[in-house]
Amino acid sequence: MTTSRTASPTLCGPAPAAPWTSTAPSPESASTTRAAATTPSGTVSPDFAEVRRPLVQQSRLDGGIERPDRKVRPFPFNGCPTTPVCSAAVETTAIIWAALSAIESVWIVAATIFVILQRRSAQATLAWIFALAFLPVVGIVLYLFLGPRRYEKRKRRRARAQAYVGALHVSDTDGKHPRSDQALHLMRLCENAGGPAARPRTASGEVFLDGKSKYEALSTAIAEAEHHIHCEYYIWEPDNIGTRLRDQLCERARAGVEVRVLVDGFGSSKAHDRFWQSLRDCGGDVRRFNAFTLTNWRPRMANFRTHRKIVVVDGRVGFTGGMNVSDVHTSEFSGDDAWRDTHLRLEGPAVKGLQMVFFEDWFYATDASPDGPEYLRGTEDLPEGNREVQVVASGPDENLDAIHKLFFSSIAGAHERVFLTTPYFVPDEPIFDALNTAALRGADVKILVPAAGDVPLVAAAARTYYPELLNNGVRIFEYGPPVLHSKTLVVDDDLAIVGTANTDNRSFRLNFEVVVANYDAEICDGLATAFDDDLECATEVTLEALQEAPFLRRFIASTARLFSPVL
Repeated sequence: MTTSRTASPTLCGPAPAAPWTSTAPSPESASTTRAAATTPSGTVSPDFAEVRRPLVQQSRLDGGIERPDRKVRPFPFNGCPTTPVCSAAVETTAIIWAALSAIESVWIVAATIFVILQRRSAQATLAWIFALAFLPVVGIVLYLFLGPRRYEKRKRRRARAQAYVGALHVSDTDGKHPRSDQALHLMRLCENAGGPAARPRTASGEVFLDGKSKYEALSTAIAEAEHHIHCEYYIWEPDNIGTRLRDQLCERARAGVEVRVLVDGFGSSKAHDRFWQSLRDCGGDVRRFNAFTLTNWRPRMANFRTHRKIVVVDGRVGFTGGMNVSDVHTSEFSGDDAWRDTHLRLEGPAVKGLQMVFFEDWFYATDASPDGPEYLRGTEDLPEGNREVQVVASGPDENLDAIHKLFFSSIAGAHERVFLTTPYFVPDEPIFDALNTAALRGADVKILVPAAGDVPLVAAAARTYYPELLNNGVRIFEYGPPVLHSKTLVVDDDLAIVGTANTDNRSFRLNFEVVVANYDAEICDGLATAFDDDLECATEVTLEALQEAPFLRRFIASTARLFSPVL
């Protein structure tokens, strides 16, 4: 049995014209539709669907309840714009992209030339080229804060400071000749690369292995000051130790002693001007090294810092080493969490070297200097010390990198032992090769680093250097807790270095640093004994432990190493 359906005029009225036609269906087409509308199983024939479609459209317009047609009429667009507006938009977009591509090409070429002219290591040069070329926005920001190494205006200013210090015709006592040829070669290297301050001189003194003893000795020296006190620090915290030392300087300033304080504009940023106002009111002179101002901020956020720690009292007593002015260095305020650090006190003609370095930095920061001969004259009458020392300074405005050359030459020439203590171990290729070579030659090479440093990114990068060193016979130990902040190097019985320089590119080339090279077997043995004592609080690193580290930790470490030129 079959059924048929026809449109009833009484229900729907006459069929309206389709919206895309101008006339109603003809009687012939209607009869054809009625004839073809009868289909099996009650289905609607294709011809009937053509008639029903305009009815549905009309029902939709009249608010009927017919189910809306779900078919979407395709837009007649073949992908190629034909209107003038679309054509103009596409042409404009193409021009913009072409211009951007040209600008990018010019930028890559310019950035490459600029970085190459900086005369960096090949590793650092390639890293900065890729960063600037393929990450233009991020790369530029990073370069502004981390990239620039030397700029001519500051370099000329430093040259004037060095010329000023070099013109101070103050006689020197001849240093004693060291016992070994290796020490003599190192001494000649430092003198040629380090300038007048690095001339060999004699000194006596004391090594401090904790903050309590260092601050007590410093307080005693300041209390005995009669003429002047010169202080230079990377970090001077406005905490208990910082306030106590400032107040003591105020007392000496009120007593007529000339007090000059030079602090880094970044490292000592917490010590605001109001903290120093009391010292200024007493007659003290406080300046900031590369201070931040609205017109003087680029690119000194991280580079070109004075990382030096120097105190000179009356030209006869000097202090330098790893300790800043902060509560973290003393158990009095930090308890068992006090940092392990090393500092040095000098007496004798060698103090002149620290005084000359301070003069350079003071002149560099203020463009004015006290009367040099007057402040150096007192060192002429000082009794000779019992050991030969050199004060070696270097900075980003120097081409010779004296401290780096001292580290490299001493390690590369080691025969018996190399004991290196550093809180930040990110060696460049020459230092890395020297350590491996010394171990392969049979020397006892040991490196002591903190187990948990205060800069996690640096600690992560450091671990990527361990496997090759361990394979070549170098032994590595991780100290603590607490934090290890000591910076020392013992090579054979010929050389013991105490100072401010870490074993990383930032200390060797990006910051202003100072170290004291001691050519004395007694102090070498003393620092070697302290090194062995520190090993009792350390854990030796093994290849197995490094290989078992989680993948994410190893990935983060390898990524951190990419930034080693600026860490």
